[in-house]
Amino acid sequence: MPTSPVEVRMLDSGYAREARSLLYHAYRHEPTFAYLFEAQRAGYDQRVRATVRELVQRHFAEELPAIGLLIDDRLAAIVLVAPPMRRLEITESWSWRLRMLLTAGFRGTRRYLDYHAAVTACLPDGPHHLLPLMGVHPEFQGKHLGEQLLAVLHDWCAQDPHSQGVVLDTGNSRYLEFYQRQGYSKIGEVAVGPIVEHVLFHPSPQMLAKASA
Repeated sequence: MPTSPVEVRMLDSGYAREARSLLYHAYRHEPTFAYLFEAQRAGYDQRVRATVRELVQRHFAEELPAIGLLIDDRLAAIVLVAPPMRRLEITESWSWRLRMLLTAGFRGTRRYLDYHAAVTACLPDGPHHLLPLMGVHPEFQGKHLGEQLLAVLHDWCAQDPHSQGVVLDTGNSRYLEFYQRQGYSKIGEVAVGPIVEHVLFHPSPQMLAKASA
């Protein structure tokens, strides 16, 4: 049976509902979120949904870039991007903090703020792109969409001549080999409770050219 083609699309707020659903499914089983929002305590799914909702809504409200892969007009994969000159310092927003306190609770909000501060402290100097959230819908996993999404992302970010590269973080050690195959290297580690959060960097073509000159 033929495979439907993958369409690359820059997403706007019209995709917010699909983005929230996809990213909720992508993160609800992740070790970092399980610790931050206490998976063992009742209401965990609601806390993850609320956190993803607030992050996605603020991202689109700030008109920051989001890249999606669509199959048969369904959102199959997405990455939210914070460009060098448009950093989304969501944790500095008191309205965001208040909504988080009302939905994710005090402990979840406090843990998220501590996690965000620890990862931020590991970021390299100079301009670079950040990836707040990224995921592939469970129904479309196993189709190499993660590789396709990152390839599109790297090409898009490379159009910014000032960016030194792309930074992301993960607390899931199973992904490290995957990211290394895509050209990422580890630049730092932070402890998030019992979780080791890995901060990874993918250099821009301009930076690689300078290094080889």
